[in-house]
Amino acid sequence: MRTTLAALAALAVAGGPAVAQQGVAVHSAGNPILADGRYYSTDPAPVVLDDTLYILAGRDEAPADVNDFIMNEWQLLATRDPAKGDWTHYPAIARPEAVFRWAEPGRAYAGQIVEGTDGRLYLYAPVLEAGGDAKDRFAIGVAVADSPTGPWVDAHPAGPIVSQRVPEANAIQNIDPTVLVDDDGRIYLYWGTFGQLRAIELERDMVTPKGREVTVEGLTGFFEAPWLMKRKGVYYLLYAGNNAGPNSPCTPAVYHACIAYGTAPSPMGPWTYRGTVLKPVSSTTSHPGAVEYRGQWYLAYHTADAEGGGHFRRSVALDRLEWDDGVTPPAIRPVVPTRAPQPVPPPTRNIAAAATPAASNQPIPVQYWIRALNDGIVKASPLPPDMWGSWTGDNPAQQWIEYRWPQPVTIDGSRIRFFADHPAGSGEGVAPPARWRIEYWDRGWKPVPRPDRYGTAVDAFQETRFAPVTTRCLRAVFQASHAGGSNAALAVQEWEVLAPRVTRPAPPAEPAPPCAATAAPPR
Repeated sequence: MRTTLAALAALAVAGGPAVAQQGVAVHSAGNPILADGRYYSTDPAPVVLDDTLYILAGRDEAPADVNDFIMNEWQLLATRDPAKGDWTHYPAIARPEAVFRWAEPGRAYAGQIVEGTDGRLYLYAPVLEAGGDAKDRFAIGVAVADSPTGPWVDAHPAGPIVSQRVPEANAIQNIDPTVLVDDDGRIYLYWGTFGQLRAIELERDMVTPKGREVTVEGLTGFFEAPWLMKRKGVYYLLYAGNNAGPNSPCTPAVYHACIAYGTAPSPMGPWTYRGTVLKPVSSTTSHPGAVEYRGQWYLAYHTADAEGGGHFRRSVALDRLEWDDGVTPPAIRPVVPTRAPQPVPPPTRNIAAAATPAASNQPIPVQYWIRALNDGIVKASPLPPDMWGSWTGDNPAQQWIEYRWPQPVTIDGSRIRFFADHPAGSGEGVAPPARWRIEYWDRGWKPVPRPDRYGTAVDAFQETRFAPVTTRCLRAVFQASHAGGSNAALAVQEWEVLAPRVTRPAPPAEPAPPCAATAAPPR
């Protein structure tokens, strides 16, 4: 039996070993679990211990304008009733340098807690190994504790159990460990990223490699974040997949990932790809963890949906995972992500959300997302999928973006937020346009009447006002400041279209037909 929190507290009063930190009660109205932006949580790893569902998570600490994984510690969430939404949050259960003397501070990436064959708990964690001559210093260490909240101590003080040097030479980035203690007591470790997946069996001491590393194949689009589990004699491996392309069953953009999965008849394979569990979410990365709790399976993942969230400020979400036992092997049904009820948006003049976007460079290059044009999201430091980009390869001087509404709308203004990482006229990177204009459809494309200005500055909305027009289609036409070469011409984070009067925002519409298919607007 593991030492309970109450027993640890009693030891502390008596002057015994250091106790685990105290938890803080949190009520969640839905996803994400921590939604107020005070703590961001990422890379969830659920585990059931003593009839409690725990989720180990990293902590994102990057400022809003920093695109980097600033992660200094692991945290923990605990509940006995996921549906009720009452959780206990343990903000910092371990830090890399405090647990592993051979590790550098920071980079507390995705780990997992499992119960070992001896009844103790083991934390498999990727950290940066201090010193050494490896090309990539990420390595996997193992810590041990009697409680999921710690205190955690190094179970292998001699150093990592996996690196580019041990148990044998490899050239991959050694992160994202997942561990399965099988019914027969044998232990299996999987890890990897950037399309490289490895596996090895461990001895019953939970730290000593048994046999050699195996390169894992058969999992279509594997990118990173493996999660190994077993149900009804079948082995499942969930993972973040990225076989990108316009018709991909996984994700249309290289900067996003779906959660895919495969099955195998044994813990070391061979693996067969089975499909997608979760489509891309609001964060570019995706990371699965699944577990059965009180007869119900759950999928844990992360999104950018918390207040102030982003691709480097992610938050853990949890949804029910259902099975199709009518097929062999049993299949995982696609999970539909849920969110806590959102506030009713305030009245606005912006009617872009109800339109279908289109562009001159369709199909859009897979590093950009046309849906970013009217998603209402503006980021301080956007990544390519946060915007539409006009790069096509030959980069024509003139390009356009377009909105189509199901029914005619009356409008008298527009706001565009450009993005650039190079100055106007640059022959490389993304530059602001030389000029642009708004056109509307009326038996053909016509310039809007009496526009007042067309600013080209970046990182702030450029608004133009014009005499009201009624139309079903609107187009913003851009002239690149440099054509040809590797220049992406320009990029747009958000494009708003303004009606004369404030109204309640309309929900996104079904795809609208091309503009030429519309009748003439009323006069």
